Amino acid sequence: MAAKLLGTNLVLWRDAEGAAHAWEDRCPHRGTRLSIGRVEGDHLTCAYHGWCFGSDARCVRVPALPGFVPPASAAATAFAVKERYGLVWVCLGTASADVPPYPESEDINLRKVVCGPYDVASSGPRIVENFLDMAHFAWVHAGILGEPARAEVRDYRVGTLEGGAGIIATQCFAWQPQTNTLAHGGSEVEYTYRVVRPLTAILTKVPQAQQGFREAISLHVQPLGEEASRAWIVMAMSDFLQAEHEVRAFQDRIFQQDRPILENQRPRRLPLSPDAELPVRSDRMSVLYRRYLSERGLSFGVIPAAGAIKHGAMQ
Repeated sequence: MAAKLLGTNLVLWRDAEGAAHAWEDRCPHRGTRLSIGRVEGDHLTCAYHGWCFGSDARCVRVPALPGFVPPASAAATAFAVKERYGLVWVCLGTASADVPPYPESEDINLRKVVCGPYDVASSGPRIVENFLDMAHFAWVHAGILGEPARAEVRDYRVGTLEGGAGIIATQCFAWQPQTNTLAHGGSEVEYTYRVVRPLTAILTKVPQAQQGFREAISLHVQPLGEEASRAWIVMAMSDFLQAEHEVRAFQDRIFQQDRPILENQRPRRLPLSPDAELPVRSDRMSVLYRRYLSERGLSFGVIPAAGAIKHGAMQ
């Protein structure tokens, strides 16, 4: 299948043993997209001239020249790939760290459900910042995650994760009419937010009215381009009874409410200059997130603050 990451077109495919591969979506012979080809066992064959590539990305056969041994340069461009949390992760450069941590996914007492993908005409950092924002609950998700009559955001705490591995917000409380699909009536809900990579954030929520209910929601943004993104959500929750399509439908509904807001923010890239927009006290996590991106030198999908050093798209 075809995919895209940071403006680079990819082809994703599995070999006969089920291992995932991620290559540039381009045959080195005449530039045809390999994603329109076909998989034959451990090989991917180009649709144009039948050039056949092994799982190591090297061409092993050129049908027009029987007996010809393709040189080492006759190879697709391969990228590092891992599978984790039901998603395929690709690194276009040299990985400086492993896939972002999501410890709740390892908890056998929590059920995992992948939701999405959700395509959004906005930058990845705008999507993450919206995920961290509680003040929009009452307006964008009225009747579900909030209501205008109870729009106040109480003060909360923000800080740095242990070892500088990211940022965290704690003691975040919100009153919600329907915090999840199993909820019957409103409840006070305690949130904790963690940002563990520039485009990965995790929230946990504990409704006071649902004793024993646990839920973690991780957001992973796939940056297609600077102002185009694909969002994935991986849930880990104590509910093992509800049908999977019902769980997904609830998340779909929430994200569909967020999409028009995200696509109508200007600029679409997130401005990192402290005076670019007008934050207030309830935006404390947003302010910290922008500072976190600046300190990491993020340049893709953002408008860097004047004088900021650009280190690359993702670190």
